[in-house]
Amino acid sequence: MDPADFYTGIVAELYGPLKSVTQDPEPYAAFVEQAGTPALELGCGDGEPLLELRRRGLDVDGVDSSADMLDRLRRRAAEEGLPVRVFQQRMEALDLPRRYAAVFLAGPTFNLLPDDATALATLRAIRTHLAAGGTALIPLHLPAPTAAADVGRARTATGPDGAELRVRVVAENRDEHTRTQTTLLRYERYHPSGSSITERPWVLHWYTRDGFETLAAVAGLDVAGVTEPDGGPAAPDAGHIHVRLRASD
Repeated sequence: MDPADFYTGIVAELYGPLKSVTQDPEPYAAFVEQAGTPALELGCGDGEPLLELRRRGLDVDGVDSSADMLDRLRRRAAEEGLPVRVFQQRMEALDLPRRYAAVFLAGPTFNLLPDDATALATLRAIRTHLAAGGTALIPLHLPAPTAAADVGRARTATGPDGAELRVRVVAENRDEHTRTQTTLLRYERYHPSGSSITERPWVLHWYTRDGFETLAAVAGLDVAGVTEPDGGPAAPDAGHIHVRLRASD
């Protein structure tokens, strides 16, 4: 399922209360402060870490393909009186009015691109939107399979209106050949005024380090550094790395 279709309706509503991980803004704030502004977050969702970077006064725009997630972001920003500039576009078809000193994605967002062809198109779009001397930061994840004991186990929360919210893994398929993991998620919302349930496939696509560097080179980008998320040296077999890219000469 396309991320623009996945993050809609009940899934967008439950995303904030039920998310399993909150993105640490520090690596991205440090990157933007070092690489310079203006900056652009691709796949900004409902505002993490973009809103925190805006709170710090950094000039950061956002892009996401989901109108529902951007609506959530705008509401959150409005509640704080925080000005934001965001665009509803697909990463692989990016067409924005300005160029950026820093372009970044947060967490596993790049892994939501379904295949190498879409990833290559996205890297080319990043190359086009980098200002002269600009830098891109791409986190890459090797997703871990869901533990058997966690399949069917619900993660729960209570909504602002008192609704009972649940999400659970129903099934999962992992294909090492295509480097994809498809997790069937069941979202549930129960409230006296009405309840809703939906199941959607969440697809992650991963990369070998050499394979990603080849895609970057084809897109006209050179690898300027590979680190752990905290900035330390990345081991060759690290499952979570940050790759910095610059336009080829």
